[in-house]
Amino acid sequence: MIDNESLRQKSMPVKNIDSETETLIAGMFELLNKHQGVGLAAAQIGIPQRIFITQIGKDTPRAFINPSIIETSEELVDYEEGCLSLPGVWARIMRPKALRLQAWNEKGKPFTIDAEGILARVIQHEYDHLEGALFIDKLSALKRERLLSKYEKLKKSKK
Repeated sequence: MIDNESLRQKSMPVKNIDSETETLIAGMFELLNKHQGVGLAAAQIGIPQRIFITQIGKDTPRAFINPSIIETSEELVDYEEGCLSLPGVWARIMRPKALRLQAWNEKGKPFTIDAEGILARVIQHEYDHLEGALFIDKLSALKRERLLSKYEKLKKSKK
């Protein structure tokens, strides 16, 4: 999945939130559940639109369309992150502990959310995908190369 060109492109805003958007989001939730993830951006499935979803444990599934992070906390926390685009590898990443975000849901209704903890982390991770960034971009060059090498070995061992 990391070879997907849309992962490195800045996603385009969604112009119309309609039944096609709802269908896309429903499919994204199916894929997220199939792979037991907590978040998924449209870019990860080759669709460079500003959409991502989250579902953390038994939390309510959420869709974020054309999101904008409007505030982040000064306090940073580190936590081990993985990504459905790089299955099987994990790294500790520093991110703001909390944030405020504005977006639209799949029905076209605008909302603002204050998030902290794991939800804030997942939102930031998926938001990075919309900007063409991966969690490994936050690592030093040496750590990134080691992680990518491990990923390539895992890929080869599964063939």
